[in-house]
Amino acid sequence: MADIDTSRRDLIEEFRRKPVGRHSPDLRVMLNTLRKGQKGESWVLVCIEPHRRWRLAKKAAGRGGAVRLVGDAVFTSPEQAEWEVFKRLWRERTGEDLS
Repeated sequence: MADIDTSRRDLIEEFRRKPVGRHSPDLRVMLNTLRKGQKGESWVLVCIEPHRRWRLAKKAAGRGGAVRLVGDAVFTSPEQAEWEVFKRLWRERTGEDLS
């Protein structure tokens, strides 16, 4: 999509290195753009074993919206899961797969 500068590989790498925590202003703009494309649902992480295992889920819009698990993948850190969400959002918005 035209509203995401796909040439900014530095921002992709910044997120890959540090998916949780403070991000640069340019990366924050990119993340907001990626996230606003979600149609009434947002990605969330569900902890299935405290401090050890997480799954991806989608949460319906609004307070108390239903949460549904997505796929079977289990992640051993929130950072791994956040990177997976970024890749999925990127693919949805740009059509490009990130490795």
